[in-house]
Amino acid sequence: MMKVIAVDDEPVALDIISAHAKKVPFIELVAVFLSATEAFAYIQKEAIDVIFLDISMPDLSGIEFATMLKHPIQIIFTTAYPEHALKGFELAATDYLLKPINFNRFFQACELAQSRMQIPNDQKVDKQGESLFVKDGYNWVSVKLSDLLYIKGEDNYVNLFESTKRTLTRMTLTELYNKLPKDKFLRVHKSYIISISKIERIEKHQIIIGDVKIPLSRQYRDSVLKVVNKSAE
Repeated sequence: MMKVIAVDDEPVALDIISAHAKKVPFIELVAVFLSATEAFAYIQKEAIDVIFLDISMPDLSGIEFATMLKHPIQIIFTTAYPEHALKGFELAATDYLLKPINFNRFFQACELAQSRMQIPNDQKVDKQGESLFVKDGYNWVSVKLSDLLYIKGEDNYVNLFESTKRTLTRMTLTELYNKLPKDKFLRVHKSYIISISKIERIEKHQIIIGDVKIPLSRQYRDSVLKVVNKSAE
């Protein structure tokens, strides 16, 4: 059961969320707030899993609220303004709901939040270190580390490239890198991670894996050469 709160300066919006929440068996709406500052004070004392958070509020905007969070609470932004979506995803929000919120879309957001809680971060790589479990749409899929060629990050999404398929999952490149075995994978650019065993050639500013040329930034070049030299000893 996920503990949820909702924050919105419009009472009607809170009424809609409250009505939807009663129909979702795996969430408990424990509190609603018209004031963002009151909600922020509440979560300093209470353990909350998910916040339905309006973006446009007078005392403290949802974006400001989210940037102040120090606890691992999932954010589902709610707003009447679709142009706010990009900023919401930049903050790694779990989902983004456009008002007026219908129940089907609300339920999908709840399922997404639940799925993120079901597999703890430290269990997304199996015990043998052979597979990585990532969320593809609404399903968990297994990516074999031995088949993984390289990973490309794009904002809050990453593309995992294998020889025969590509998997897109919502996660930052740094988050994913922290889950990978460091003896098998290297960060070589702000947007790329590569499999060490798949390197075919290292040039001055790029790494060749098959037919793909992956940029090698100056920031990571020394660490890449250090690993390569160590493996050659």
